[in-house]
Amino acid sequence: MNYRITHTTTYQYGDAVPVCHNQIRLSPRDSRWTQCVSHKLTIRPTPTTTAQRQDWFGNTVHAFSIDAGHRRLSVTASSRVTASQPDLCDPDSTPAWEEIANGVREQSIAGWFDVSEFTFDSPRVISSDVFRDFAAESFPPGRPILAGAVDLSSRIHEGFDYDASATDVTTSPEESLKLKRGVCQDFAHVALAALRSLGVPARYVSGYLRTVPPEGQPRLVGADQSHAWLSVWCGDAGWIDLDPTNDCLCSVDHIPIAWGRDYADVTPISGVFLGGGHHKLEVAVDVEPVA
Repeated sequence: MNYRITHTTTYQYGDAVPVCHNQIRLSPRDSRWTQCVSHKLTIRPTPTTTAQRQDWFGNTVHAFSIDAGHRRLSVTASSRVTASQPDLCDPDSTPAWEEIANGVREQSIAGWFDVSEFTFDSPRVISSDVFRDFAAESFPPGRPILAGAVDLSSRIHEGFDYDASATDVTTSPEESLKLKRGVCQDFAHVALAALRSLGVPARYVSGYLRTVPPEGQPRLVGADQSHAWLSVWCGDAGWIDLDPTNDCLCSVDHIPIAWGRDYADVTPISGVFLGGGHHKLEVAVDVEPVA
């Protein structure tokens, strides 16, 4: 599967903005099933300065500054990505979850060092007895780790309502767990808190989800979505991605952009600006399959 992806973010300001500084994480990452063939950023007005780097997690970060007055800022990320069906392992063939958790904690399992940072608390995901109890139903003693993670993901999908009005970008996993509602970011954060409360390495993934229009209706340009899911580390099987929002293992319809400990590590666009008064934000995403 080949994709042409266009992601446009537009800010409209009530008053002129004399200066702004921004960071962007919108470059698709290579994964076990995707490869970024090309990526281009178009920023208007033209930045005064630009820079590019990789962050701690290997995500591509573009930075730019504008020191000329402007009332409108647009950032368009244009990418080409190829995706192949991943060869996923049988969840029941993965190691027992205690083997993974204990091996990382005791530093006795191969690869423990690289994944251990995803077992600790992060700015938006804090382990607790509440989340450990929530996870316990999916992780009885000896259960294979991926089988338990799939069950946990399904429980979140079935037990939580998707409600974009119930939460916002600052909502904590504790609040989402109490509300039993939210959006993909909330579902991923709840799953991360549950897994890490057991000592299981798990990371947050941001990306795109290709949407399929109802039968007989045309595909709407710009109506696709930014999305969020999680990865759980399964020992020799590596990182396996799960999507609680859609109750599935991730495959060719999921295109990763960045991963980290939680949303704070992968925010698509962040920065500061002076002035501007009241401002309006618009986002349009198009994930188009191409020949």
